[in-house]
Amino acid sequence: MSDTRSLRDPRLRAVLDRLHAEARGDRTRFVRLLPRALSGWARGRSFSQIFTPQALGECYIPVSREQGELLYLTARALDARTVVEFGTSFGISTLYLAAAVRDNGAGVVIGSEIVPEKHARAQANLKESGLEGFADVRLGDARQTLRELPEPVDLVLLDGWKDLYLPVLDLVTPRLRRGAVVLADNIFTFRKDLRPYVEWMQSGSHGFESTTLHVSDGFEYSVYVGA
Repeated sequence: MSDTRSLRDPRLRAVLDRLHAEARGDRTRFVRLLPRALSGWARGRSFSQIFTPQALGECYIPVSREQGELLYLTARALDARTVVEFGTSFGISTLYLAAAVRDNGAGVVIGSEIVPEKHARAQANLKESGLEGFADVRLGDARQTLRELPEPVDLVLLDGWKDLYLPVLDLVTPRLRRGAVVLADNIFTFRKDLRPYVEWMQSGSHGFESTTLHVSDGFEYSVYVGA
């Protein structure tokens, strides 16, 4: 295993600093979307029903630095070589994961992003950081783009559309190695939408042991122990 410690690489740190700063300044976009939200909630719609991926096409909705570092450390601890990411967005989480894969010596982060503009930006950010050789970000619906995956999968990040967490997990689970970790973001932000996911993972009936971490917007941390 190499020990390049990519998170200390000035090139990567510069990209992450810029992206996290842009994400902090992105909050005003949600204010402009408030009328849409109020109208949808008045009609009994959930957040996921109100805001389509296209409606949030310019919004970051990123992992925090704390979450990114947890992703990096988890991938290093697992010596992860194959990582799957649902919901690449602008690629902040992808950078942390790709850094870990590079530091592990080899491997790839297979991501999926449905919004073309975000996909292009993620590719550019990976190239700027020097990590483009450790990521394969696929454009399109994850239910299609993630059908073909190498085995075994060591680590999964679910951070795309919330009502697709379980369908995407269903695609990936047959390829998980025993001991693989699945991390799902926004457990607190989308508490109602993600309740079925949390209950599924914590039921003990589907091959996972799971707990909710109080990190940023809530991370569901699940370990695949086998069916």
